[in-house]
Amino acid sequence: MAARVKETAVQEAEHLRQLTEEGVKSGAYIYPIRGIYYYLSHRDLWSPLTSKLVPTITTGLGVTTFMFVFTYLPQAAIMAFTSGPLAALSAALLVLSESSTLTMVLSKALLIEDSLIDTFDGTLMSRGQSELVARERTVKSGGAGNVMARLGKLAGKPFAKFTPQAIIRYFMFLPLNLIPIVGTIAFVVLQGRRTGPQAHNRYYQLKGMDKTQREQAVEKRKAAYASFGIVAVLLEMIPIAGIFFAYTNTVGAALWAADLEQKGSTAPALREQAKKAS
Repeated sequence: MAARVKETAVQEAEHLRQLTEEGVKSGAYIYPIRGIYYYLSHRDLWSPLTSKLVPTITTGLGVTTFMFVFTYLPQAAIMAFTSGPLAALSAALLVLSESSTLTMVLSKALLIEDSLIDTFDGTLMSRGQSELVARERTVKSGGAGNVMARLGKLAGKPFAKFTPQAIIRYFMFLPLNLIPIVGTIAFVVLQGRRTGPQAHNRYYQLKGMDKTQREQAVEKRKAAYASFGIVAVLLEMIPIAGIFFAYTNTVGAALWAADLEQKGSTAPALREQAKKAS
């Protein structure tokens, strides 16, 4: 039994090493950073965020207040055994991080999903992918160079609407943060591996891919998606600024999608199937 456990551990470590190496080689982790610079330099992409700023800030304040009232003292008591005299500060920082992440989950589910889709589509159009966007929504002519002004009505429902499973999974992984350093790293990696592929849900919808085709595409780039997701999660966990990074991460995902289109990186078989589906 001990030999089997050791063998399994070695195999998992090797698998993780390979994924990490593939993720680094992919360069996908750079796109969330590129998204920040691109977003700041393209003012016409700001309107979806500004239109949702007040309700998301209100939600964030409510979540943060709730978390401090009901979770700060229990977590401080637990961390007294792991962080010693720094338990009060460590618990406060942990609650802020948890509040930011939970605010992102709730906001994406209830408030900003449509505006994130607008941001994704607008970024694609700014990169010359108007024909791709036009497959799933009306694209207006003109707009005086403002890509957001050219976005018309969506042709169909947004892909992968929110399910309560996102909240459930979040709370399942949340206790990992009570373990100093290692636990937080594990939480970020698990969240990143789950959320990374979701960054291109809209892209695969625009491509007309069905569930099987999407799964094949995600499997092909699973390491790249994990590296993208980990960086994106880290940014969105930053208190207060998390809502801003939700939009810049969306821009980064769209920039990645535009690069894939320009390079023709979608697998040929998937492209043919997508054409037939459309």
